[in-house]
Amino acid sequence: MRRFFKWHRNYLSDRISKSGLDYYQITWISFFKGLIIGFIIAYNL
Repeated sequence: MRRFFKWHRNYLSDRISKSGLDYYQITWISFFKGLIIGFIIAYNL
């Protein structure tokens, strides 16, 4: 399991550095993505 966590941490760090976004921006993107998905699930669109 530790190997997976290490891989996941490295994978995310690589993706974030390639995208040019920082952790704060990624957090907000994830938040709004969650709101949109939650809205879709709640209202069955």
